[in-house]
Amino acid sequence: MYFAALLARTEDGWEASDTELDDVETLSDLADLAREASPDEDTVLVLIEQEDGWFGVVRVDGEEDPRIYVSDAAAAARSSYGEILLTDELLGREPGDGVPDLDALDLDGTEDGEPDDEDADGGPSTASGESVPHGPVGDAQVLEDLGVTEKELRSMTEDAVSEIAEALGASEVLETVR
Repeated sequence: MYFAALLARTEDGWEASDTELDDVETLSDLADLAREASPDEDTVLVLIEQEDGWFGVVRVDGEEDPRIYVSDAAAAARSSYGEILLTDELLGREPGDGVPDLDALDLDGTEDGEPDDEDADGGPSTASGESVPHGPVGDAQVLEDLGVTEKELRSMTEDAVSEIAEALGASEVLETVR
């Protein structure tokens, strides 16, 4: 089960809204959705959580590039919402590394079985066969200036979205959309 919410910082404190990610296909789409939540270009956090799996934080400050933290890249890679966050840059790859060379694929319809989604070590792999790391990736200091240290963020597991909201003083507004 997934939960996604937007927390927008305003002059009056944090405002929360739940968000539907069904129409979000890329990180740019997600950043645009976050920017729409704050017409004054204030800080907006997109909090995504898969129960007992992983959580992600995307921070959008005005027109700056989004800052991302994902608690477990391998778990997120198995999720359609997680795939949005796991950009080449976040995973330390050159853009296009995960895109198969269509000329090298055998597309004559005689392939045996389905492609294997697991690489040799049992973890999720990209189209080029590179393994997605187990554990956190991204900017662990994404919430540092808001009062959530890197150590605190890395130690969150079960109910991370609620823990983050509590640390930000936004737990009441988050509960209204949960």
